[in-house]
Amino acid sequence: MFDRSALFEEVQEALARSPAVLLVGPHQVGKTTLARRFVAPDSVNYLDLEDPTVEAQLAAPMTALAGLRGLVVIDEVQRTPELFAVLRVLIDRAPQANGQALAQFLLLGSASPALLRQSSESLAGRVATIEAGGFTLLDIGQQAAQQVQSTLWWRGGYPRSYTAQSDVTSRAWRRDFMRLVIERDMPALGINVAGTTMQRFWAMLAHLHGQVWSAAAPAQTLGVNETTVRRYLDWLVQLFMLRSLQPWHENLAKRQVKAPKLYFRDTGLLHEQLGIENAQALWRHPRAGASWEGFVVEQVLRIARPEAAYFWATHAGAELDLLLFKNGRRVGVEVKRSDAPKMTPSIAIALRDLRLDALYVVYPGSRRYRIEERVEAVPLAALLA
Repeated sequence: MFDRSALFEEVQEALARSPAVLLVGPHQVGKTTLARRFVAPDSVNYLDLEDPTVEAQLAAPMTALAGLRGLVVIDEVQRTPELFAVLRVLIDRAPQANGQALAQFLLLGSASPALLRQSSESLAGRVATIEAGGFTLLDIGQQAAQQVQSTLWWRGGYPRSYTAQSDVTSRAWRRDFMRLVIERDMPALGINVAGTTMQRFWAMLAHLHGQVWSAAAPAQTLGVNETTVRRYLDWLVQLFMLRSLQPWHENLAKRQVKAPKLYFRDTGLLHEQLGIENAQALWRHPRAGASWEGFVVEQVLRIARPEAAYFWATHAGAELDLLLFKNGRRVGVEVKRSDAPKMTPSIAIALRDLRLDALYVVYPGSRRYRIEERVEAVPLAALLA
Protein backbone atom coordinates (compact mmCIF):
# COMPACT_ATOMS: atom_id res chain seq x y z
CA MET A 1 0.00 0.00 0.00
CA PHE A 2 2.85 2.40 0.82
CA ASP A 3 6.25 2.13 -0.84
CA ARG A 4 8.33 3.38 2.15
CA SER A 5 10.60 5.14 -0.36
CA ALA A 6 12.48 7.18 2.26
CA LEU A 7 13.43 4.04 4.21
CA PHE A 8 14.31 2.20 1.00
CA GLU A 9 16.64 5.01 -0.07
CA GLU A 10 18.26 5.14 3.37
CA VAL A 11 19.07 1.40 3.18
CA GLN A 12 20.29 1.82 -0.40
CA GLU A 13 22.65 4.63 0.62
CA ALA A 14 23.96 2.63 3.58
CA LEU A 15 24.69 -0.37 1.32
CA ALA A 16 26.66 1.93 -0.99
CA ARG A 17 29.09 2.82 1.79
CA SER A 18 29.17 -0.19 4.09
CA PRO A 19 29.81 -3.94 3.68
CA ALA A 20 26.92 -4.74 6.03
CA VAL A 21 23.71 -3.03 7.05
CA LEU A 22 21.70 -3.97 10.14
CA LEU A 23 18.04 -3.01 9.73
CA VAL A 24 16.47 -3.20 13.17
CA GLY A 25 12.98 -2.63 14.46
CA PRO A 26 10.07 -4.49 16.01
CA HIS A 27 8.28 -7.34 14.27
CA GLN A 28 5.57 -6.48 11.75
CA VAL A 29 6.82 -3.04 10.64
CA GLY A 30 7.75 -4.10 7.11
CA LYS A 31 11.47 -4.95 7.34
CA THR A 32 10.99 -8.20 5.42
CA THR A 33 8.82 -6.55 2.76
CA LEU A 34 11.48 -3.91 2.21
CA ALA A 35 14.34 -6.45 2.10
CA ARG A 36 12.51 -8.40 -0.61
CA ARG A 37 12.78 -5.34 -2.84
CA PHE A 38 16.55 -5.90 -2.77
CA VAL A 39 16.65 -9.71 -2.93
CA ALA A 40 13.83 -12.02 -4.05
CA PRO A 41 12.59 -14.36 -1.28
CA ASP A 42 13.17 -17.44 -3.49
CA SER A 43 16.81 -16.48 -4.11
CA VAL A 44 19.65 -18.51 -2.57
CA ASN A 45 20.83 -15.14 -1.21
CA TYR A 46 17.70 -14.75 0.95
CA LEU A 47 18.01 -16.58 4.26
CA ASP A 48 15.08 -16.48 6.68
CA LEU A 49 16.13 -17.93 10.02
CA GLU A 50 12.50 -18.67 10.92
CA ASP A 51 12.58 -21.29 8.13
CA PRO A 52 13.65 -24.64 9.69
CA THR A 53 15.41 -25.63 6.46
CA VAL A 54 17.54 -22.47 6.49
CA GLU A 55 18.21 -22.87 10.19
CA ALA A 56 19.53 -26.39 9.58
CA GLN A 57 21.57 -25.16 6.62
CA LEU A 58 23.28 -22.59 8.82
CA ALA A 59 24.35 -25.21 11.34
CA ALA A 60 27.64 -24.91 9.44
CA PRO A 61 27.48 -21.14 8.75
CA MET A 62 30.90 -20.67 7.16
CA THR A 63 30.21 -23.42 4.63
CA ALA A 64 26.73 -22.07 3.88
CA LEU A 65 27.72 -18.42 3.47
CA ALA A 66 31.26 -18.48 2.06
CA GLY A 67 30.17 -19.21 -1.52
CA LEU A 68 27.50 -16.52 -1.76
CA ARG A 69 28.13 -13.43 -3.88
CA GLY A 70 26.36 -10.08 -4.14
CA LEU A 71 23.82 -8.90 -1.60
CA VAL A 72 22.82 -11.49 0.98
CA VAL A 73 19.76 -10.94 3.20
CA ILE A 74 19.62 -12.69 6.58
CA ASP A 75 16.20 -12.25 8.19
CA GLU A 76 15.56 -12.61 11.95
CA VAL A 77 19.29 -12.58 12.63
CA GLN A 78 18.72 -12.37 16.39
CA ARG A 79 17.73 -16.06 16.34
CA THR A 80 21.34 -17.11 15.63
CA PRO A 81 23.65 -14.59 17.33
CA GLU A 82 26.74 -16.73 16.72
CA LEU A 83 26.46 -15.73 13.05
CA PHE A 84 27.99 -12.34 13.79
CA ALA A 85 31.49 -13.77 14.35
CA VAL A 86 31.28 -15.65 11.03
CA LEU A 87 30.06 -12.53 9.23
CA ARG A 88 33.04 -10.57 10.51
CA VAL A 89 35.39 -13.06 8.85
CA LEU A 90 33.44 -12.97 5.58
CA ILE A 91 33.26 -9.19 5.51
CA ASP A 92 37.00 -8.91 6.06
CA ARG A 93 37.85 -11.14 3.10
CA ALA A 94 39.99 -9.52 0.39
CA PRO A 95 37.87 -7.58 -2.14
CA GLN A 96 37.77 -8.44 -5.80
CA ALA A 97 39.97 -6.69 -8.32
CA ASN A 98 37.31 -4.10 -9.13
CA GLY A 99 37.27 -2.99 -5.50
CA GLN A 100 33.90 -4.52 -4.71
CA ALA A 101 33.46 -6.92 -1.81
CA LEU A 102 32.65 -10.56 -2.61
CA ALA A 103 29.40 -10.24 -0.71
CA GLN A 104 27.40 -7.66 1.19
CA PHE A 105 24.97 -8.42 3.97
CA LEU A 106 21.60 -6.91 4.82
CA LEU A 107 20.73 -8.17 8.30
CA LEU A 108 17.21 -7.87 9.67
CA GLY A 109 16.76 -7.92 13.45
CA SER A 110 13.87 -7.41 15.85
CA ALA A 111 15.91 -6.05 18.73
CA SER A 112 18.32 -3.16 19.18
CA PRO A 113 22.09 -3.61 18.70
CA ALA A 114 22.49 -3.18 22.46
CA LEU A 115 20.40 -6.30 22.97
CA LEU A 116 22.10 -8.03 20.03
CA ARG A 117 25.42 -7.64 21.82
CA GLN A 118 27.25 -9.88 19.38
CA SER A 119 26.62 -7.43 16.53
CA SER A 120 28.22 -4.49 18.31
CA GLU A 121 31.18 -6.60 19.42
CA SER A 122 31.82 -8.63 16.25
CA LEU A 123 30.91 -6.13 13.53
CA ALA A 124 32.19 -2.90 15.09
CA GLY A 125 33.21 -0.52 12.32
CA ARG A 126 31.82 -2.83 9.63
CA VAL A 127 28.07 -2.39 9.89
CA ALA A 128 25.72 0.56 9.39
CA THR A 129 22.63 0.42 11.58
CA ILE A 130 19.24 1.71 10.43
CA GLU A 131 16.11 1.71 12.53
CA ALA A 132 12.77 0.85 10.95
CA GLY A 133 9.43 1.60 12.54
CA GLY A 134 5.78 1.70 11.61
CA PHE A 135 4.21 4.16 9.18
CA THR A 136 4.88 7.86 9.62
CA LEU A 137 3.36 10.88 7.93
CA LEU A 138 6.32 10.70 5.56
CA ASP A 139 5.20 7.25 4.38
CA ILE A 140 1.61 8.39 3.97
CA GLY A 141 2.85 11.45 2.06
CA GLN A 142 0.34 13.67 0.32
CA GLN A 143 -2.51 11.71 1.89
CA ALA A 144 -1.65 13.33 5.22
CA ALA A 145 -5.02 15.05 5.50
CA GLN A 146 -6.59 15.66 8.87
CA GLN A 147 -8.62 12.43 8.84
CA VAL A 148 -5.65 10.28 7.82
CA GLN A 149 -3.48 11.96 10.43
CA SER A 150 -6.08 11.19 13.11
CA THR A 151 -6.25 7.55 12.00
CA LEU A 152 -2.47 7.22 12.25
CA TRP A 153 -2.57 8.69 15.76
CA TRP A 154 -5.47 6.48 16.86
CA ARG A 155 -4.42 3.16 15.31
CA GLY A 156 -0.65 3.65 15.37
CA GLY A 157 1.83 2.99 12.59
CA TYR A 158 2.06 -0.81 12.49
CA PRO A 159 0.95 -1.62 8.93
CA ARG A 160 -1.61 -4.29 9.85
CA SER A 161 -3.11 -2.10 12.55
CA TYR A 162 -3.24 1.03 10.41
CA THR A 163 -4.68 -0.68 7.31
CA ALA A 164 -7.16 -2.93 9.16
CA GLN A 165 -10.70 -2.96 7.76
CA SER A 166 -12.19 -1.82 11.06
CA ASP A 167 -11.21 -0.51 14.49
CA VAL A 168 -12.27 -3.84 15.97
CA THR A 169 -9.83 -5.69 13.71
CA SER A 170 -7.11 -3.15 14.42
CA ARG A 171 -7.52 -3.52 18.18
CA ALA A 172 -7.53 -7.32 17.97
CA TRP A 173 -4.28 -7.24 15.99
CA ARG A 174 -2.65 -4.96 18.58
CA ARG A 175 -3.67 -7.22 21.47
CA ASP A 176 -2.26 -10.27 19.68
CA PHE A 177 0.94 -8.41 18.84
CA MET A 178 1.64 -7.36 22.43
CA ARG A 179 0.98 -10.89 23.65
CA LEU A 180 3.47 -12.27 21.11
CA VAL A 181 6.13 -9.77 22.18
CA ILE A 182 5.89 -11.12 25.72
CA GLU A 183 5.36 -14.81 24.92
CA ARG A 184 7.65 -15.18 21.87
CA ASP A 185 10.11 -12.33 21.39
CA MET A 186 11.30 -11.94 24.96
CA PRO A 187 12.00 -15.65 25.62
CA ALA A 188 13.74 -15.93 22.21
CA LEU A 189 16.18 -13.22 23.31
CA GLY A 190 16.83 -14.84 26.68
CA ILE A 191 14.59 -12.41 28.60
CA ASN A 192 13.17 -14.44 31.45
CA VAL A 193 10.26 -12.81 33.24
CA ALA A 194 6.77 -14.09 34.00
CA GLY A 195 4.34 -13.09 31.27
CA THR A 196 1.72 -11.86 33.71
CA THR A 197 4.30 -9.64 35.43
CA MET A 198 5.40 -8.06 32.16
CA GLN A 199 1.77 -7.57 31.09
CA ARG A 200 1.05 -5.71 34.36
CA PHE A 201 4.20 -3.62 34.04
CA TRP A 202 3.48 -2.67 30.42
CA ALA A 203 -0.07 -1.64 31.38
CA MET A 204 1.30 0.52 34.22
CA LEU A 205 3.62 2.29 31.81
CA ALA A 206 0.65 3.43 29.72
CA HIS A 207 -0.32 5.71 32.60
CA LEU A 208 3.26 7.04 32.77
CA HIS A 209 3.41 7.86 29.05
CA GLY A 210 4.80 11.38 28.57
CA GLN A 211 5.99 11.61 32.18
CA VAL A 212 9.41 11.70 33.79
CA TRP A 213 10.38 8.18 34.82
CA SER A 214 10.56 7.03 38.40
CA ALA A 215 10.96 3.36 39.30
CA ALA A 216 9.59 3.69 42.83
CA ALA A 217 5.83 3.32 42.21
CA PRO A 218 6.02 0.44 39.66
CA ALA A 219 8.49 -1.42 41.88
CA GLN A 220 6.19 -1.12 44.89
CA THR A 221 3.14 -2.25 42.91
CA LEU A 222 4.92 -5.27 41.42
CA GLY A 223 6.62 -6.19 44.70
CA VAL A 224 10.15 -6.10 43.23
CA ASN A 225 13.12 -3.81 43.73
CA GLU A 226 13.80 -0.73 41.61
CA THR A 227 16.76 -2.35 39.85
CA THR A 228 14.47 -5.10 38.56
CA VAL A 229 11.90 -2.59 37.33
CA ARG A 230 14.61 -0.61 35.53
CA ARG A 231 15.69 -3.86 33.83
CA TYR A 232 12.11 -4.49 32.69
CA LEU A 233 11.96 -0.99 31.28
CA ASP A 234 15.27 -1.41 29.48
CA TRP A 235 14.00 -4.59 27.80
CA LEU A 236 10.94 -2.82 26.40
CA VAL A 237 13.14 0.03 25.17
CA GLN A 238 15.52 -2.40 23.45
CA LEU A 239 12.54 -4.12 21.79
CA PHE A 240 11.42 -0.72 20.39
CA MET A 241 8.20 -0.70 22.38
CA LEU A 242 9.16 2.37 24.42
CA ARG A 243 11.30 5.45 23.94
CA SER A 244 13.36 6.69 26.88
CA LEU A 245 14.04 10.34 25.99
CA GLN A 246 17.03 11.63 27.88
CA PRO A 247 17.13 15.06 29.59
CA TRP A 248 19.41 17.89 28.46
CA HIS A 249 21.43 19.86 31.01
CA GLU A 250 22.58 23.43 30.44
CA ASN A 251 25.07 25.21 32.67
CA LEU A 252 22.36 27.25 34.33
CA ALA A 253 21.72 28.46 37.84
CA LYS A 254 18.56 26.36 37.85
CA ARG A 255 17.64 22.92 39.11
CA GLN A 256 17.00 20.80 36.05
CA VAL A 257 15.23 17.47 35.65
CA LYS A 258 17.74 14.62 35.31
CA ALA A 259 15.52 11.56 34.82
CA PRO A 260 14.38 10.38 31.36
CA LYS A 261 10.92 10.85 29.95
CA LEU A 262 8.94 7.81 28.74
CA TYR A 263 6.87 7.46 25.60
CA PHE A 264 5.18 4.54 23.89
CA ARG A 265 6.74 4.50 20.45
CA ASP A 266 3.43 3.48 18.89
CA THR A 267 0.31 5.26 20.07
CA GLY A 268 -1.88 2.41 18.84
CA LEU A 269 -0.30 0.12 21.43
CA LEU A 270 -0.66 2.87 24.04
CA HIS A 271 -4.37 3.23 23.34
CA GLU A 272 -4.89 -0.52 23.59
CA GLN A 273 -3.12 -0.62 26.95
CA LEU A 274 -5.38 2.22 28.11
CA GLY A 275 -8.47 0.36 26.89
CA ILE A 276 -9.60 3.15 24.55
CA GLU A 277 -12.31 1.73 22.28
CA ASN A 278 -12.32 4.13 19.32
CA ALA A 279 -11.09 7.46 17.97
CA GLN A 280 -14.03 9.36 19.49
CA ALA A 281 -13.27 7.96 22.93
CA LEU A 282 -9.62 8.95 22.48
CA TRP A 283 -10.48 12.65 22.19
CA ARG A 284 -12.39 12.47 25.48
CA HIS A 285 -9.82 10.40 27.36
CA PRO A 286 -7.86 12.11 30.18
CA ARG A 287 -4.59 10.87 28.64
CA ALA A 288 -5.38 12.24 25.17
CA GLY A 289 -3.03 15.20 25.60
CA ALA A 290 -0.13 12.99 26.63
CA SER A 291 -0.90 10.60 23.77
CA TRP A 292 -0.87 13.45 21.22
CA GLU A 293 2.45 14.67 22.62
CA GLY A 294 4.01 11.24 22.23
CA PHE A 295 2.63 10.87 18.72
CA VAL A 296 4.13 14.19 17.63
CA VAL A 297 7.46 13.48 19.33
CA GLU A 298 7.78 10.17 17.50
CA GLN A 299 6.78 11.69 14.15
CA VAL A 300 9.29 14.54 14.53
CA LEU A 301 12.15 12.23 15.50
CA ARG A 302 11.42 9.73 12.72
CA ILE A 303 10.99 12.37 10.01
CA ALA A 304 13.63 14.95 11.03
CA ARG A 305 16.26 12.35 12.03
CA PRO A 306 18.28 14.76 14.18
CA GLU A 307 21.85 14.02 15.20
CA ALA A 308 20.76 14.13 18.85
CA ALA A 309 17.48 14.72 20.67
CA TYR A 310 16.57 15.48 24.29
CA PHE A 311 13.84 17.04 26.38
CA TRP A 312 14.51 19.83 28.85
CA ALA A 313 12.77 20.78 32.07
CA THR A 314 13.49 22.67 35.27
CA HIS A 315 12.03 22.07 38.71
CA ALA A 316 10.57 25.59 38.52
CA GLY A 317 8.26 24.48 35.69
CA ALA A 318 9.98 25.61 32.47
CA GLU A 319 10.16 22.84 29.89
CA LEU A 320 10.67 21.98 26.25
CA ASP A 321 9.31 18.77 24.73
CA LEU A 322 12.18 18.33 22.26
CA LEU A 323 15.62 19.88 21.87
CA LEU A 324 17.06 18.83 18.51
CA PHE A 325 20.64 19.17 17.30
CA LYS A 326 21.10 19.04 13.54
CA ASN A 327 23.60 20.61 11.13
CA GLY A 328 25.05 22.79 13.88
CA ARG A 329 21.66 24.25 14.86
CA ARG A 330 19.63 24.05 18.06
CA VAL A 331 15.94 23.65 17.35
CA GLY A 332 13.20 23.45 19.94
CA VAL A 333 9.86 21.67 19.48
CA GLU A 334 6.91 22.24 21.78
CA VAL A 335 3.75 20.15 21.35
CA LYS A 336 0.34 21.73 21.91
CA ARG A 337 -3.15 20.34 21.42
CA SER A 338 -4.80 23.74 21.27
CA ASP A 339 -6.44 25.30 18.21
CA ALA A 340 -4.26 28.44 18.19
CA PRO A 341 -1.10 28.13 20.30
CA LYS A 342 0.40 31.34 21.66
CA MET A 343 3.59 32.47 23.34
CA THR A 344 4.02 31.22 26.91
CA PRO A 345 6.51 32.07 29.66
CA SER A 346 7.92 28.52 29.39
CA ILE A 347 8.59 28.93 25.66
CA ALA A 348 10.29 32.27 26.27
CA ILE A 349 12.54 30.76 28.96
CA ALA A 350 13.51 27.81 26.76
CA LEU A 351 14.22 30.09 23.81
CA ARG A 352 16.55 32.25 25.92
CA ASP A 353 18.21 29.74 28.22
CA LEU A 354 18.85 27.10 25.58
CA ARG A 355 19.95 29.66 22.95
CA LEU A 356 17.66 28.18 20.32
CA ASP A 357 17.98 29.06 16.65
CA ALA A 358 14.28 28.37 16.20
CA LEU A 359 11.34 26.97 18.15
CA TYR A 360 8.38 25.28 16.48
CA VAL A 361 5.06 24.80 18.26
CA VAL A 362 3.46 21.74 16.63
CA TYR A 363 -0.32 21.61 16.89
CA PRO A 364 -3.22 19.74 15.20
CA GLY A 365 -4.44 22.71 13.15
CA SER A 366 -4.01 23.55 9.48
CA ARG A 367 -2.46 27.05 9.42
CA ARG A 368 1.23 27.87 9.78
CA TYR A 369 1.93 31.25 11.36
CA ARG A 370 4.59 33.21 13.22
CA ILE A 371 4.07 33.64 16.96
CA GLU A 372 7.13 35.75 17.74
CA GLU A 373 10.66 36.10 16.43
CA ARG A 374 12.18 32.59 16.06
CA VAL A 375 8.88 31.04 17.24
CA GLU A 376 6.41 29.57 14.75
CA ALA A 377 3.21 27.54 15.02
CA VAL A 378 3.38 24.56 12.65
CA PRO A 379 0.64 22.04 11.78
CA LEU A 380 1.83 18.47 12.19
CA ALA A 381 1.35 17.67 8.50
CA ALA A 382 3.71 20.56 7.64
CA LEU A 383 6.59 18.42 8.92
CA LEU A 384 6.68 16.93 5.44
CA ALA A 385 7.90 20.28 4.12
